[in-house]
Amino acid sequence: MKSDQLEKSLCFPLYAAAKEVIRQYAPLLESTGLTYTQYITMTALWEYPDTAFDVGDLGSMLCLDSGTLTPLLKRLESKGYIVREAFRGDRRHTLVRCTDEGLRLKDALSAVPERMQQCCKLDARDAGELCRLLHLLLDNLNNQNKE
Repeated sequence: MKSDQLEKSLCFPLYAAAKEVIRQYAPLLESTGLTYTQYITMTALWEYPDTAFDVGDLGSMLCLDSGTLTPLLKRLESKGYIVREAFRGDRRHTLVRCTDEGLRLKDALSAVPERMQQCCKLDARDAGELCRLLHLLLDNLNNQNKE
């Protein structure tokens, strides 16, 4: 049985699709023990391997609040994938960077983006359009919250 109200709403298919996409990541990440949220955190760090990120900036990039990000970073640090260190001169700020082991993890997971694209069964044009629309939606919602 389907709900007409849910089928007509934007929020339900967006929620259901996000939940299913994250579920599809689980078997692809299983060998490393990473969760989806840990994976996207590492992905952000891999893009700038020589950069130490301020935790607040990293949280903004990932759309994660400190209550979610702090325990996630502690788990990644306990696995040896990242190092957290106090910022010189201001102990209120913490910097995060990849370790060599964390960088090696990138190679172990290099096939994940392609495998996810295969799961989604969207051609490059449709995937690009969906990505563009989702970013537009995020920007619109974020700008509305600032007004």
